[in-house]
Amino acid sequence: MRVKTGTVRRRRHKKLLKQARGFYSGRRKHFRKAKEQLERSMVYAYRDRRQRKRDFRRLWIIRINAGARLHDMNYSTFMYGLKVANIELDRKILADMAMNAPESFAKVVEASKKALSK
Repeated sequence: MRVKTGTVRRRRHKKLLKQARGFYSGRRKHFRKAKEQLERSMVYAYRDRRQRKRDFRRLWIIRINAGARLHDMNYSTFMYGLKVANIELDRKILADMAMNAPESFAKVVEASKKALSK
């Protein structure tokens, strides 16, 4: 007896095409093209979830460096001064302070300078 995959295939195709909404042209309408693009998109998504963490760290370092240079220090000496002073603030918090609370960031820079001068 011949078994056709009518409902199973239709459900599988509809599920995949639903995921492909928003893609351009035939990549959202044709099953094979949509499947190929979706596989590629999943790879990009997986890769870029890891890339995002690197990108944010780079951004935070740039912001901390800019804030430290306003107080005549560079990033590396500032971070070393924090380590010597036993100030354990992560880069995310330091970058936020440099952007949104410059007066408190200035106090942290002064603590770093004081630790280095000893």
